[in-house]
Amino acid sequence: MKIHVLRLGPGQDLRGGLEAAFASLSAEHGIAAACIVSAVGSLSQAMLRFADKPGATDIHGPLELLMLSGTLSANGGHLHGSVADDNGVVKGGHVLPGCVVRTTAEVVIGLLPGWEFRRELDAATGFNELVVSRR
Repeated sequence: MKIHVLRLGPGQDLRGGLEAAFASLSAEHGIAAACIVSAVGSLSQAMLRFADKPGATDIHGPLELLMLSGTLSANGGHLHGSVADDNGVVKGGHVLPGCVVRTTAEVVIGLLPGWEFRRELDAATGFNELVVSRR
């Protein structure tokens, strides 16, 4: 595994920033798979999809980004995260576009040479699910 450290600044979209960084890293290093190793920061807004819910829940900040995990591939990421509000109430779910960085988001990305991640429709779940192969 190779490591890349990314810092997103105020106003940037967390998911969009990660997907753009992956696209750039993929082109530069020939990488077709990555994972989130660590992430901390703050958000002014989070868009999370809770388990078995059809749409996003809009959570307004200030929020602390407590955790972010998931995979990144050329045809999308699968990211889960948790945030805490200014009273320490924690919410977590599927990270969607619209998670806006408040002051910073410091993300450690693990680049996985020799692997390829892609997302394909799974008939059993009805979702685009992870397909893994060796390169």
